[in-house]
Amino acid sequence: MMKARTSSSRPPRILYLAFFFPPSRSSGVYRARATAGQLAASGWDVTVYTAPREFFTRYIGSVDTSLESGVDPRITIRRPAMDYFRWERDIRRYGRFRANMPVLANAGYNLMQRRFFPEHYASWIPRVVARALREHAGKRFDLILATGNPFASFAAAWWLHRLTGVPYALDYRDSWTFNQFTEEHKYPDGHPAWAWERRTLESSALTAFVNEGLRGWHAERYPSAAAQMTVVPNGWEPEILGRATYPGPATGRPLRFGYIGTITEQMPLDVLFDGWRIARQHPELADATFDLYGHLGFFKQSADPLIDRIPLHENLGVTYHGPLAKTDVGQAYRGLDALVFSVPGARYVTSGKIFEYMATGKPIVSAHAPDIAAVDVLNGHPLWFGIDKLDAQSVANAMVAAAKTARDLTEPEFDAALAHAERYTRDNTLGPFDAELRRVAGVAVNG
Repeated sequence: MMKARTSSSRPPRILYLAFFFPPSRSSGVYRARATAGQLAASGWDVTVYTAPREFFTRYIGSVDTSLESGVDPRITIRRPAMDYFRWERDIRRYGRFRANMPVLANAGYNLMQRRFFPEHYASWIPRVVARALREHAGKRFDLILATGNPFASFAAAWWLHRLTGVPYALDYRDSWTFNQFTEEHKYPDGHPAWAWERRTLESSALTAFVNEGLRGWHAERYPSAAAQMTVVPNGWEPEILGRATYPGPATGRPLRFGYIGTITEQMPLDVLFDGWRIARQHPELADATFDLYGHLGFFKQSADPLIDRIPLHENLGVTYHGPLAKTDVGQAYRGLDALVFSVPGARYVTSGKIFEYMATGKPIVSAHAPDIAAVDVLNGHPLWFGIDKLDAQSVANAMVAAAKTARDLTEPEFDAALAHAERYTRDNTLGPFDAELRRVAGVAVNG
């Protein structure tokens, strides 16, 4: 370990490999943006390498430009190039080789996946490494932090460590080889992804996971890397949501239930809306509304199949309002009386959205498998209405209980809910991670 710098030394310099970064609106972008902001605010000289802008705007159509306005101006952002072979559908943009010999071009692409790196984002790796080496030669990086997915960022960090000796840390926003929704392996035995995961984990100076379940699974599979593994939960940003104020009991008007977040095909939508149908038969919810805010899936082609699964024309008070800019989310929360938390998956799933929900101080209804990792975060929340099993009647019962609480919400209950949420502000979740990164980089810890 190198000697820690004194406060008079230059700021420690970190290279943050975050493929999904604003203006992307992918589910992991909020953690990446918050992490970069936390590091910049605590005195790091932060350089972010992310995907080319046209990848988000042209190829996957997944953009929220409002997210860029909140990026700390002290952060330097680079966008190394990549190939778009996997995503390009316009034959007018094919290169001469692919246009004239498509079979051979596909064979070459597949060979690269097998021999170089088994991910469609592999072409980003050499561009990242080449650019980072040039920057490092001019002004040394003290640490590399890579977040995945995609896990091309992990491979790039590993290569840079081999070439420069700079230590690196990994942040698993998602699992690489393990499907946390089905709890099955993503790849067969012998697939090169397993070797790459072992290689990158065993050389990492610090590896973070979003919950204990995922940390434990990886520690069991890769015991030689377990000592470097830690948990860094997601969180919420008071500077974006604001600090909630006591709204008073919801009396004398119809109750307003709401869901805010991306709506995906993996969510238990049928159970959710069947539960709402049953709940609406209760006098407390007979005139209640259910407002949905968010994108329909992460890609353009997801929208039509999903809108068909929402009962917009059954006179159930269900309304889909479309996506919200991140800066408008706080106002939408303030217009609701109770929140419905619905996510796919089981015990390894947390979801970043639950931290925002808790920060509202309002009743939260669970409409998900009862053993997901998010329950670890919700335990102790005084306004959480969980379920023992994922079925329509259980969801309806939780909705009715939440409705009664919203009608009689007291200020002490509200304050207790906010106190629970305060443990998960980004400052509180990322502060210890910042200190650990400084430790492995050999730079002085602030404070």
